[in-house]
Amino acid sequence: MDKRLEELDYKGIFKYFSEISAIPRGSGNEGEISEYLVSFAKTHNLEYNKDSANNVIIIKEATPGYENEPTIMLQGHMDMVCEKRKEHTHDFLKDGIKLIVDGDFLRADGTTLGADNGIAMAYILALLSDNNLKHPRIEAVITSDEEVGMNGAKALDMSTLKAKYMINLDSEEEGYLLASCAGGLTGTITLPLKRVRNNGKKIKVSIGGLKGGHSGMDIVNNRTNANKLLARLLFDLRENSSYGVIHMEGGYKDNVIPREAFAELLIDSKMYNEISANIDKIMQIYKDELISSEPELKYSVEDMGDGEFSPIDSVSFEKLLFLLVQIPYGVQVMSSDIEGLVESSLNLGIFRLEEEEAVICNSVRSSKGSYKHYISNKLEYLGNFLGGEYILRSEYPAWEYKNDSKLREHLQKQYKEMFGKEMKVEAIHAGLECGLIAEKMPGIDIVSIGPDMSRVHTIDECLEIPSAVWVYKFLERILEVKMS
Repeated sequence: MDKRLEELDYKGIFKYFSEISAIPRGSGNEGEISEYLVSFAKTHNLEYNKDSANNVIIIKEATPGYENEPTIMLQGHMDMVCEKRKEHTHDFLKDGIKLIVDGDFLRADGTTLGADNGIAMAYILALLSDNNLKHPRIEAVITSDEEVGMNGAKALDMSTLKAKYMINLDSEEEGYLLASCAGGLTGTITLPLKRVRNNGKKIKVSIGGLKGGHSGMDIVNNRTNANKLLARLLFDLRENSSYGVIHMEGGYKDNVIPREAFAELLIDSKMYNEISANIDKIMQIYKDELISSEPELKYSVEDMGDGEFSPIDSVSFEKLLFLLVQIPYGVQVMSSDIEGLVESSLNLGIFRLEEEEAVICNSVRSSKGSYKHYISNKLEYLGNFLGGEYILRSEYPAWEYKNDSKLREHLQKQYKEMFGKEMKVEAIHAGLECGLIAEKMPGIDIVSIGPDMSRVHTIDECLEIPSAVWVYKFLERILEVKMS
């Protein structure tokens, strides 16, 4: 562990976070981190279960005097969103995250930090390993594949669990108690393409420097989507320039607002300077428009050489451009019940041209199940109208607000006594696994908390170190103070 981080550690939080960060754990690559959790359970003589989906449940029985207290579940997920700087050589399949202590903040070297949701695992392991902590029976549930559709939670068998209360640790703002969240789905449009053979010059037009961010938490912050901006550029460019499209690509995760996108275009070799100048003019207009919201917007035009290439034909291009320009993005409806809360949104997170089809992946979120499906149906209608197909890949329910929550009251009371201020109760637009778990365990009382984090799902993700310690101390108090 980094020496500075060791000095700041409290009861092993950052020791465990460092060990977790050293293990590659992108969604779908959780075998090693799952085995790490099993090894922890064995080392500490704790009951555990690992299923075929790599979910891990670890149980620690109540300490003396707490045997009659209701069981509490502590829940988080093991996977992380893998984003890195374009030029970074980091391999998420085999390299761990390099941690950097920057004043009061912990961040990573050119990659996402993975505090979403590595800090939950670190909290859970530190609590389970503390033999001086007084607590009721703890059921620690750490799921896999949360970031790509909550597949771990969907596969999880919870029939043997006894928890009456659950604390989800996948929130990102200390002092806020989350009591509900949006549901969501991921839907993919595939559009067939035909190609032709033509001679000319290939150029690469790249857009970057955008803020990006979490498609749930940051969608309300007016973040520009690189895929949509690239589509707009091609739409505007065709007014004064002739070109064909060889390849286009942008985004890596459907739940991340893409920061970068590029297109490889085929042009007349003699028109390079003129087309390059046209792109300069258009991009300057965009930079002027976005100077406040996206001040770091940048672009480049590269000459890739002359030759024979296979751009998509004119009909395929018109359909593709129409789809990219017309497909909705961003906030669709604001909540009428909670001021400032997004009710429904969608994000065009992944786009790429393959040899015979275009693939467009969207993340849809809504606290209203009916409107979530309306947005999905619109995507299907648009794709089918243009001769494509639509697949609903995964879906998860909203976590609905519970009027009567003894657990929520318990946390609010302890927070007020501990910190001298009120704990704010909120709903969020981002998706949590709470809705799925509530469906599997009817009647369970759930809240979600977490330390201060920012820019999650981006290379600028950071965790506030003092906040991480405060939330852990709060967890200790929650467990030690009896609810009965």
